[in-house]
Amino acid sequence: MADKPLTGKIDPRRIVMRDIPRPSRAVIEDFLALTDLAGTVSDAMDELGIDAAIPAGVLHPMLPGARMVGPAVTVRNIRQSVPPTLGAMERKSKQADLEAHNLAEPGDVIVIEGAVDVSSLGGNSCTLGHRQGEAGAIIDGATRDVETARRLGYPVWARGVSLVTGKWRMETVAINGPVQIAGVPVDAGDLVVADDNGVCIVPRARVAEVLARAQALSAAEDERARDVAAGMSIPDVANKAYFKKIGGK
Repeated sequence: MADKPLTGKIDPRRIVMRDIPRPSRAVIEDFLALTDLAGTVSDAMDELGIDAAIPAGVLHPMLPGARMVGPAVTVRNIRQSVPPTLGAMERKSKQADLEAHNLAEPGDVIVIEGAVDVSSLGGNSCTLGHRQGEAGAIIDGATRDVETARRLGYPVWARGVSLVTGKWRMETVAINGPVQIAGVPVDAGDLVVADDNGVCIVPRARVAEVLARAQALSAAEDERARDVAAGMSIPDVANKAYFKKIGGK
């Protein structure tokens, strides 16, 4: 990865790392096997003291029904100080999310810090991301060309939709550096978990313990669902100890 050719769209010194930490495919599959994916992970993080769940009312899923788990490739965008007309007339963009797609590996999630009224990801980027095999994208800001993303089956979660392009309004100042997504800090390689309920950011150093607790919670939910399907009375369901505390007690 270190020898991979760059696009030249951003000063290489602003690429904090070219190769991010990535969990094994088995870990990704274990997360995807969870019942009520993002909700279960959110519950597990609550028990472990990790405040990093973002409701779907804040980051809206653009592809209903999508479920996504993958390591974060981060992009930090800030507003340019020059009028957008100058960039548009000269066709000069300082937005460099293409470098993130260039560095991404199959299964990665592009995570962009942007602006709510300006698109930080459109149809061209979604097309490239889909070709790269990315799991999808998270944007603290706006996206556009949602019909293209939906046609491709490329999942995007964003603050909203804006036809206003970021090409002449935003500048990418860092790739794979720390970003803030809806107030949640995200580092490159953190695990992103998302579905129709919202988005969870699992710190990369805590993936194993979050997964273990989420699997226990998922198994308990499955057991309760079986009891309900088998006709167990509501008082019995309400009083059965499905969930063990951390540590097994």
